[in-house]
Parts: sequence; structure tokens; C-alpha cells
Amino acid sequence: MAANNLGGTYTMTGGITVARMGYGAMQLAGPRVWGPPKDRAEAVAVLRTAVELGVDHIDTADFYGPHVTNQIIKEALAPYADELTVVTKVGSVRDENGGWPHARSPEQLRSQVHENLTNLGVEALDVVNLRVGGGADGHSVVAGSLAEPFGALAEMRKEGLIKHLGVSVVDAAQVAEAQSIAPVVTVQNWYNVAHRGDEQLIESLAAQGISYVPFWPLGGFNPLQSGILDTVAKRLGTSPKAVALAWLLHQAPNVLLIPGTSSVAHLRENIAAATLELPADALADLDRITA
Repeated sequence: MAANNLGGTYTMTGGITVARMGYGAMQLAGPRVWGPPKDRAEAVAVLRTAVELGVDHIDTADFYGPHVTNQIIKEALAPYADELTVVTKVGSVRDENGGWPHARSPEQLRSQVHENLTNLGVEALDVVNLRVGGGADGHSVVAGSLAEPFGALAEMRKEGLIKHLGVSVVDAAQVAEAQSIAPVVTVQNWYNVAHRGDEQLIESLAAQGISYVPFWPLGGFNPLQSGILDTVAKRLGTSPKAVALAWLLHQAPNVLLIPGTSSVAHLRENIAAATLELPADALADLDRITA
């Protein structure tokens, strides 16, 4: 599939070029991102179909499952094509109740990096994002220094275990602090048509050649629900999910999408959204959506 059918391409600082429509592997694990999937064969098929359709950017984390999604990625795609970029995250683990506690000491991060290397079956990780924030909802920015954990990842980058670094759930000050320690190629934050706090950050990153990857582009555990979104989708003869994804691609050239699914049929629907054109009246209507 041509890059234009995946929203075009974007080249990050560091020389990584990917199609703007990627794939997020979170939903390959079981319910609430815990345990194995109901249908492992379908999970493998989703990954292989994504790559066949031109997806060359897969987002994952070894705490999905835990370990489940990375092991499925290895089963489905290893040995990996040279053009495939697999981005993973560290900074959290899973507890016995399925929680996501922070794990950011240098020792904990080194252990997580090695677990990612083993479960993905690689000698060096393409991109590692440090997951920083949390807050009451577990997914919001929390001000504070990231120097120690990011410095630990920067050291592993020097050792050759990691090729590139990014940060997740951060504000502009934390991005700048990370950049003072090592190059940052990507930022992954919570952003969608109903959760729009990062417009200035996205613009700043674009000027620096840094990609911005919105997690929960379709609302995450609480799917987007909006009468406006539904009305626009009906007018355009498509689905609300497709409109929400197309809106994100319209925001800035450095926005990369990683919608997730455990279904080949839904994967094809998500990828098709990259070709959806949003007319001016639709964009004006969507700008009226609030969280």
C-alpha cells in the first residue's frame, strides 16, 4: 500500500521515516491489557496484515500483558524488516491486581530494557519512550524532574541497547529537560478530538522534527462519544472512529497515529481513515467538541 494511503510519511530527527498511520499493540493482550488474547492466531494475523498494508511503525510495551504483546510481535514479525520501527515504553510494570505502578529507578529501567530485548528478540531497541506522568487517572502529566530515569536510558543508548529515545505523558518543560540529556525523537501524550491540551507542544515539536504520537486517539478505555462526531460521520458516510482519526492527521504533519485493535477487519477500517478528507464545515463542527 502506498504511503499516501497511510497519511503520507514523516521523518523524525534521527532519520527515522515512517508512514503516519501506524499500529498500537495494546489490544493484542487480554481484557484490560492483562493476560493472553482470546484468539492468538487473530492477533498474529492483525500484525502481519498491518505490515502487508504498509504499516511500518508499531507501538508496544513489555508491560502489556505483561510480556504478551511483545512475544506476539516476535512470533508474527521476526526477523523484522529493515524499514519496520518498533517503539516500546518503560517506566511502569504490572502488579498482581493488574495495576500500572511506576518503576523508574535505573536498576528497574535496565531490567525492563533487557526484558523488551528478550521478548521482542532484538539486540537493540529502535525507540524507547520513558513513561513519566500518572496523576489521579494514571495517564496525566505530573510536573517534576525526569533527569535520573532519562539519564539511565541515555546511558543504555550509549551502550548500544537503544537506538533512539522518546518521552511519554510529559509537559514542555520535561521535554526540554530530556533534550538537555539526550536527543528526543518522539513524544507520546494523551490527545484526541475531545482532549486537546497539547496544541502548543505539538507545534513546538514539529518545528524541531520531533514526532507527536497521541495515545488513546479514539478515547482509550472510555471510547469517544459525541453527538457532533456522530453527525459529521453520518454526513460524510463514514464512521465516527474514522472521522476522529482523520481529524488527528489533519492537526499537524508530525502527528503519527497508533490506533489499536485485535481484529483484522477493524484494522482495515482504521487504516482506511488515513484517506478520509475532512471538508472545512466538518472541521468547524469538530472544533466545537469538548471533553
